[in-house]
Amino acid sequence: MTALITGGTGQVGSALRALVSGADAPGRGLLDLSEPAGIVPYLDAHRPTAILNAAAYTAVDRAEEEEELATTVNGTSVGVLAEWAARHEVPFLTFSTDYVFDGTSPAPYPEDHPVDPINAYGRSKAAGEAAALEANPDALIVRTSWVISGTHPNFVATIVRIARERTLSVVDDQWGCPTINTDLAAAAVGALRAGATGILHLANQGPTTWFRLARAAVEHAGIDPGRVSPCATADYPTPARRPANSVLVSTRLGALGLPPLPPWTAGLPALVRRLTA
Repeated sequence: MTALITGGTGQVGSALRALVSGADAPGRGLLDLSEPAGIVPYLDAHRPTAILNAAAYTAVDRAEEEEELATTVNGTSVGVLAEWAARHEVPFLTFSTDYVFDGTSPAPYPEDHPVDPINAYGRSKAAGEAAALEANPDALIVRTSWVISGTHPNFVATIVRIARERTLSVVDDQWGCPTINTDLAAAAVGALRAGATGILHLANQGPTTWFRLARAAVEHAGIDPGRVSPCATADYPTPARRPANSVLVSTRLGALGLPPLPPWTAGLPALVRRLTA
């Protein structure tokens, strides 16, 4: 009897697999969340003792054209997983995003702030939150933001690669909290083992902008930080709107007896070293 980790080859899923020994982590050929009808037969056959859902549709811009698919993966299928977990009384964890907020608040977003997504990806993740809690009041939904790692394609890896080749501009008016995948996975597993339920915000401490994150990453890679310059969101239009402020704060960690995640600046040097090794 083992735990199930969906999305086990991704940034978060890989970090979860390193923490949960012997977990079942099927590829999409065996368990595809774009095909909800196949989920229950797989679960019935394997009978997991816990479900940790790290699978997601994460192509924010493409979701503007594929909202139905994004909602199936991030919404409908999350509800199916959560319902099976409730029916079989096993722990259920899934991940959501800072993009469920509209970004207009001048302050960080706590867990109980109303959601109001401004893009298709955010709407699909908000649908998943609602589906999970409706099907399973004991579900744990971890909202996080700006996930980065030293092992997978992500914003930091892309910036370091491009900065080696040429100068670039990065938006400096979108605020959030970069979150290192290993820190996130450890905190999420800790929260699940502590019996946490409902919505919980887990992100590395330290609000910043994409530009400031990019410049810090480039410096740690030994590249001239002057190769990265700031620009406004209006100068870099994308199909999907992004929230100007998606900084997450948790008002629940203390009550749960759980520590906050460390500052992202503490883990970034080692992350960049791993990317550039």
